[in-house]
Amino acid sequence: MNEKRKINESTVWQIAAHAVMIIGSLLALLPFVLLVIASFTDNQTALINGYSFAPAKWSLEAYKYIASEWGTIGRAYMMTIVVTVVGTVLSLVITSTFAFAVSNDKLPGHKILMFLSIFTMLFNGGIVASYYVYSNIFHIKNTIWSLIVPSFLMSPFNVVLVKNYFTNSISPSILEAAKIDGAGVFSVFTKIVLPLSVPILATIGLMTGIGYWNDWTNGLYFLTENGGSQYFTIQIVLNKINENINFLANNSELAAKATQQLPSTTMRMAVAVIGILPVMCAYPFFQKYFVKGITLGGVKE
Repeated sequence: MNEKRKINESTVWQIAAHAVMIIGSLLALLPFVLLVIASFTDNQTALINGYSFAPAKWSLEAYKYIASEWGTIGRAYMMTIVVTVVGTVLSLVITSTFAFAVSNDKLPGHKILMFLSIFTMLFNGGIVASYYVYSNIFHIKNTIWSLIVPSFLMSPFNVVLVKNYFTNSISPSILEAAKIDGAGVFSVFTKIVLPLSVPILATIGLMTGIGYWNDWTNGLYFLTENGGSQYFTIQIVLNKINENINFLANNSELAAKATQQLPSTTMRMAVAVIGILPVMCAYPFFQKYFVKGITLGGVKE
């Protein structure tokens, strides 16, 4: 009887856990579904009835407007891809090499280097100081590097994750055996450490890539209409489209009359769909690495 009771209790808890996870998944998924449906809703219907999973009238006007601006948006997409790929690759190279160096206890000053890295997580000069340094000392304003270097190029948090992974998940005996066989530091790093570190590198690569893809603040700070418009990414362009719609709709009677049919409400939803679609498509391919990399790299024995 006791064993049957335990089995029944275990089954009940499993069902309850599954139910909770299903509800949580739906709560996370339904807003995205509503977002997509709202982008295909007629603008006037959305204004009158609000957003709904079953709109009274469907429309493609929001996407037609985006298509009419595709010359600008397509260029911004290409720039976003370039910035995301280049920035993510450089970030992985810098983060992994730095983490490999500070994970070596025999390296003189490795504790000081790690302290300086973590110190930047707690204290920084602020936005004004950062803007002055990047603009007047490094001179990256109105260049593509203004979208790559600030904020995302190397994260101390990622360094800690990778360092802990190197320390706890890669056996020192493997590294010592490679050195005995005559492998140098560079060979050990590229032929042994990196192949064994795919989960954590995929994890921080995904997080960094999402950061680059969604970033628009660097463009806001460092790119101007006159000198840096050719470097506008998709997030910056879509944000400016929204600003222009708001301006035309609210600040000019003439423009408001001329653009009264402009789908300003559903346009925001279509903009959001275009912005997040590539990330949503890429995430499932990295999910298995994401979970494994965080659990292995975030624990220190």
